[in-house]
Amino acid sequence: MNVGVFIGQVLSRDTFNSKALADYAANLPSVALVRQIGYRPRLDPALLAQELRSHALDRIVLAGDSPGFFKPAFTRALALAGKDPEEVRLASLREHGVESVDEGLRAKAIVACAVKGVPFPLVAASKSSLVNPATLVIGGGVAGIQASLEIADAGKKVYLVERSATIGGHMAMFDKTFPTLDCAACILTPKMVSVGSHEMIELWTYSEVKEVRGTPGAYRVKVLRRARSVDVDACVACNNCSAVCPVSVWSEFDSALSYRKAMYIPFPQAVPNAYVVDRENCIYVQSEGKRCGACLKKCPKDCIDFNQQDTVEEIEVGNIILATGYELFDARRVERYGYGKLPNVLTSLEFERMTNASGPTGGKIVLKTKKLNKRTKVEEWVADPQGPAPKSVAIIHCVGSRDSNYNPYCSRVCCMYSLKFAHLVREKLPEAMCYEFYIDMRAFGKGYEEFMERIKAEGTNVVRGRTAQVSESNGQMLIKGEDILRDRIIEIPVDLVILAVGVIPSRGMADLAKMLQLPRDSDGWFSELNYNGEPTHTERGSIFVAGMCQGPKDIPDTVAQASAVAAGVLRSISSGHGMEDLSKLPLSEIEARAADWEAGLPELMRYADGNSSSTQAD
Repeated sequence: MNVGVFIGQVLSRDTFNSKALADYAANLPSVALVRQIGYRPRLDPALLAQELRSHALDRIVLAGDSPGFFKPAFTRALALAGKDPEEVRLASLREHGVESVDEGLRAKAIVACAVKGVPFPLVAASKSSLVNPATLVIGGGVAGIQASLEIADAGKKVYLVERSATIGGHMAMFDKTFPTLDCAACILTPKMVSVGSHEMIELWTYSEVKEVRGTPGAYRVKVLRRARSVDVDACVACNNCSAVCPVSVWSEFDSALSYRKAMYIPFPQAVPNAYVVDRENCIYVQSEGKRCGACLKKCPKDCIDFNQQDTVEEIEVGNIILATGYELFDARRVERYGYGKLPNVLTSLEFERMTNASGPTGGKIVLKTKKLNKRTKVEEWVADPQGPAPKSVAIIHCVGSRDSNYNPYCSRVCCMYSLKFAHLVREKLPEAMCYEFYIDMRAFGKGYEEFMERIKAEGTNVVRGRTAQVSESNGQMLIKGEDILRDRIIEIPVDLVILAVGVIPSRGMADLAKMLQLPRDSDGWFSELNYNGEPTHTERGSIFVAGMCQGPKDIPDTVAQASAVAAGVLRSISSGHGMEDLSKLPLSEIEARAADWEAGLPELMRYADGNSSSTQAD
């Protein structure tokens, strides 16, 4: 066949060398024409048909990020040229991870397969490898918890490593889930307890993965287990130690709305349900035992041990699941909204903790007030349960998301949790005015559109348009923005502002990606093997991604993906083998396989069927 290669839009076009790809394609056997058609060309099937006839083209290869966009025009052109309209092949660069790996080599491999008429995933499949039945899960949020439980319930060993002192992740901080308004803790805490008591799960909190060696199916992992200075098995969480601790610092779990002690438990339902020493702020640790030690005297179980040292554990596992979650965008970067300067401008997570019955205000929505810090003798803005309630609340969408100055992607969850906040405001403060300032309402999930209509019916003022600024005026915040549906500029005074901040990859993700030699996309999230066909696998064999670390998603999607990952892990364990490292497969071998596949060699079935006996023999 004479083949024509047309190279279209490439999202990473600022760094992607499309000319090098065109030169490579031009040198492939049977390629008679290579043309770059640009980012958004206007294609006329009749003119295209003339071009195809003039070069006697029998097959068309469309390469780019979204080549399917151009397929109808070329299909019609082939038909007009008297050729088989089925011979339009797509070389989707984005789908197969070109944006996150060595773009030149991967793009060339994809185009080479398309020219031969061979699906890239079939040719670029690595041989299988034997798999250790133990699994490492990195991250103890809802994704890590779900995957761990499903694998452990199947009778397989799981090591769950969490950086903080408790599992639960961000979901443990939430009050309600959208759109059902179910209690987040009621859903999550039973799962947390199951993890803590499961005989097949080795739970290591306050720990971090420091080194990964070996090959797919046989990884050797070193885990740093930081000293808690408390015997987890002996501690009964009686609170005697924390009650006498003289040191108070901002609580991370309560988003710095309240204080915690240097001897603390993250929250009452923490798993493991044991205290931990903040060694950086503990007087006894910092003075090397010369001062304080009040907690030692009050502990009835003698479970406090300040001589505890960090240790390193080495384990062997066959599969690794990445469930490292996310962090919130730093709202201070958007200076025009006044976060960090205006005390009653809150982030979404701060408001979550404020409305939570177990939060610092007992679920009351209040304005921050100044309170004297007895330790530092300085007045600080805190959320006091006795503080005044706001009479008007504004919720601003897309803070740090869908903005080329910060993050161009949509964080997906912000619209819905903002609508949830509006419901909570109307529920707890029925006399208060509530405003939602949004760009586009992305209510995409099951029951989400209905939830949005419910919020409108409850009396929330929904305003479409960008918010330009939040400033202080006469003791209130003045919201200045646009109302594009009414074609006007608006200024609305409110008492409380909630910023719907977007999500970003968690800290340490870059180091973990480097350690695992795992590619990330342009936004910093872990890259999956195939966006459509293999959304939980990675090109590093036996390493999977689950939850937010792969990209923004809500709780139902996170749980579903975690279950899918667990199924993939269990499949590899039950069969005794998994896939090797695709990133090590050279371009020359992919070209050779594509040529052999085109020739119809029967032994190539071993590349397509990882469970075949010939593969296991290899």
